[in-house]
Amino acid sequence: MRTVTVTGTGTSTVTPDSAVVRVAAVARGAGVAEAYDAMSAAAATLAEVAARHTERRRVASTGISVWPWHDRDGERQGYEARHSYAIGCPDLPVAGALLAELARAVGDGLAVDSVGLEVTEDRGGGVAAREAAFDDARRRATALAELAGARLGRVRSIVEGDPSSGPGPMPELAMMRDSGGGIEPGEVTVTSVVTVVWELELPPSGGPADDLGDERGAQPSEG
Repeated sequence: MRTVTVTGTGTSTVTPDSAVVRVAAVARGAGVAEAYDAMSAAAATLAEVAARHTERRRVASTGISVWPWHDRDGERQGYEARHSYAIGCPDLPVAGALLAELARAVGDGLAVDSVGLEVTEDRGGGVAAREAAFDDARRRATALAELAGARLGRVRSIVEGDPSSGPGPMPELAMMRDSGGGIEPGEVTVTSVVTVVWELELPPSGGPADDLGDERGAQPSEG
């Protein structure tokens, strides 16, 4: 039994529904201890504010550092301490409210590194991307079968992902993008790749199936 193997790609768009806010408490001082103590006070305020907007388990320290800081002429002026956090927010309004309160409570000791928007609920995006990927594969396979003087038969196998790199994961449901300025959700793209093997139904006299290939260089195979 001759077969044709084709890989199709499909996409769909979904709206981000949550956010990860990356911020830091930053302070300077003449010495290490002075800088560290001032930073620790700002960090305590930051953590207290964050706990009012999200669960404590979603407030994570991502780094603490102290280093010398210099003026524009290269002269050492003291030390700077920094405590960085990643704060998971259940939705975008919470993320906006969190940032506003942090700005008021922490003031000049606050550094905002980024706001990453996430898709935590698929809302059908993965299914739509997968269906589009299968339709793409079927269109490619149909065209190749016609070139070979054949038509598609039964599906022998379906693998989600490119077989050249092994079985792929399900479509990503938690893709991220950065948001600058006002927190607007916009859209992100869910992508699915499926590899499908079809049987080829040849006419009684046979057909030029030996020349069959696809755009990815796939060749018909004996099943």
